[in-house]
Amino acid sequence: MEEFIVLSIPFMGTTFGAAMVFFMKEKMNAWLEKLLLGFAAGVMIAASVWSLLIPAIELAENEGGNAWLPAAAGFILGVGFLLTLDSLVPHLHIEDEKPEGMKSDLRKTTMLVLAVALHNLPEGMAVGVAFAGAMTEGTGMTFAAALVLAVGIAIQNFPEGAIISMPLRNVGASRPKAFWYGVLSGVVEPVGAVVTILLAEHLVPILPYFLAFAAGAMIYVVAEELIPEAQAGEHTNIGTIGVSLGFVLMMVLDVALG
Repeated sequence: MEEFIVLSIPFMGTTFGAAMVFFMKEKMNAWLEKLLLGFAAGVMIAASVWSLLIPAIELAENEGGNAWLPAAAGFILGVGFLLTLDSLVPHLHIEDEKPEGMKSDLRKTTMLVLAVALHNLPEGMAVGVAFAGAMTEGTGMTFAAALVLAVGIAIQNFPEGAIISMPLRNVGASRPKAFWYGVLSGVVEPVGAVVTILLAEHLVPILPYFLAFAAGAMIYVVAEELIPEAQAGEHTNIGTIGVSLGFVLMMVLDVALG
């Protein structure tokens, strides 16, 4: 039961954020959107370092190998994995008019949801691999650390849920449809977490690679999507402030509670 709750926390953050479509006006204030995008980026950067890369290095040190190798290799593989998905899966970012990935006849709303789903996948993987490490003896990783990571990702998923559901109203979706599209974009998180746990449990010797892989995937999303969107147009300083706030919050949560 505890496992189910932890894996569901990030998804619940997305769901509650998507529900804001029922309470907010049709278009989100530009400076608020920049702040939330930056905040999400800051949380993901800090989570990648304290919750994933540092544990990966410590695990490798405990196993007596090169401490840097799993972190570096896993990180690059994670970036490459998201880069491949980004190149293949047809999707559309909110601020863009031209879809990315392979050509398709998918509807605009579907491609918008797929763009956010690609973003959410590495977050689910991160929670899954952190939880797998906590369940494995001798890793030094704790359930509390996995819980902190899940809560941190849920915090930044809340504004993201609103950011995806609100623009869907502008492309013709009703409020209920926009909400359910937002919810659907977050389904990949628990799915990705479960798949990662199943794989990591059977591949304990390369758990450091899994941790770094999730970190690389998240940093790809930050560098490819969140920071560019937070720095586009006006209010770029607000986006920078958001990054700082998100980074500090996640760092404090991980160090104080993890």
